Amino acid sequence: MRTRLLGILLSLMACVLAALGLPLGAAVAAAEQSRVVVDRLDDAARFAQDLPDPAPPGTQVAADQPTAEGSRRNALRAEVARYQDLYGARIGLFARDGSPIAVAPAGWQVPTAGWGAQAFQEALDGRRSHNPPQVWPWTPERTLAVAAPVVRDGDVVAVVLTESPTGPLRTRVLNRWLFIGAGEAVAMIVAVLLAIRLTEWVLRPVRTLDRATHDIATGRMNARVAPGGGPPELQRLAGSFNEMADHVVLALDQQKAFVADASHQLRNPLAALLLRVELLGLELPDGHDEELGGVREEGVRLARVLDDLLGLATAEHARPEPEPTDLTALVLARMDAWRPVAVQRGVELVWDGPPLALGLADPIGFGSALDAVLDNALKFSPPGAPVRLLVAVRREEVAVTVYDAGPGLTEEELARVGDRFWRSPRHQNVDGSGLGLSIARTLLLAGGGTLSFAPVEPAGLAVTLAVPRRSEG
Repeated sequence: MRTRLLGILLSLMACVLAALGLPLGAAVAAAEQSRVVVDRLDDAARFAQDLPDPAPPGTQVAADQPTAEGSRRNALRAEVARYQDLYGARIGLFARDGSPIAVAPAGWQVPTAGWGAQAFQEALDGRRSHNPPQVWPWTPERTLAVAAPVVRDGDVVAVVLTESPTGPLRTRVLNRWLFIGAGEAVAMIVAVLLAIRLTEWVLRPVRTLDRATHDIATGRMNARVAPGGGPPELQRLAGSFNEMADHVVLALDQQKAFVADASHQLRNPLAALLLRVELLGLELPDGHDEELGGVREEGVRLARVLDDLLGLATAEHARPEPEPTDLTALVLARMDAWRPVAVQRGVELVWDGPPLALGLADPIGFGSALDAVLDNALKFSPPGAPVRLLVAVRREEVAVTVYDAGPGLTEEELARVGDRFWRSPRHQNVDGSGLGLSIARTLLLAGGGTLSFAPVEPAGLAVTLAVPRRSEG
């Protein structure tokens, strides 16, 4: 989200800078060219003032004619030559018919094509050059033609035409553009820094809220959003989230307390009821043993359900602190505890794994969860079939998988296994309350672990208990 928000802000800033910089660059180029054009027009006006009255058409005036007009023409030619040497621009004063009056360099003629010819024609029409083609830094080497008419008594009698090289103009425009580009680069750097600060300011409470939500979703119900900066709307959202989390935790605690209290309070009346049933059975005539046995069996089953409910409530209230635990040693210890039950049912317990497997787990909670899984595996494994335990150290976790050889579960049943009080319709005749795997999952989640199920070919169920890995270093 931070990357997307930064991308949006920086894209908008880049568009703003481009919208300002491109017209500014074009305006700078136009202003530089206009300055050159104005300078050339001023020069053309000065030369036009020095131009003597032209001789009638067809009249040839010698360059060394000993008259005042001839002297002015000689002085004008000398001035034109100095101008060309100083500015490197070609300049010429031409009569209306295009014949040269004073030109530099010598022999230069009126252009017959291009902007020079167009500018000359505009001057003959009595207009100064305006809006010549814009010169850009990448424009190929060419000249900038500017023409001005020489007017006598309202008539155009001659034209002053200049063609200036554009190299210096292109260099100045490029330098101005580099200056503008440097300014926009500095503005972009400032914009990036401000965008990063703004993004951090906006997203800091969002990240905090996301972490707290994830913690609560994974079972750490005491997670809260710490007060901090950010927009006022997000601060109010953080406060509302904390209030909601407090109400949810309170409701869950009340629910768990009710289950625990109800389970505990029902055990004593149930024990008294079973005792009265036993006493009543002593006074019943013969022939009622079957009904009495059914009552006893249902009473024992109800007592088991209450015990499991109490165990589930205790597991949900537990807030264990995971610690480095050798799961290999823990698995071997639980196997030794369950081995007599396995021998009684004709099931063999086998295991495989490394000699040391360190994981972050609550030893008591993980051991109780493993007991629930082993109890389930021994119930459903037929006599003579093995129950295998595999300890595996993975990249980020340590897993203990229990494989049984029972009838297994279908895909629909795998989606529901572990739900409270759920039992497969095919296994209703097997002792149990349907809470064992739910208790195992609750114990693992409280310690930061997970419980998963998978089918085994050709038959059976694989239950994996996984906890975060603890490196040996």
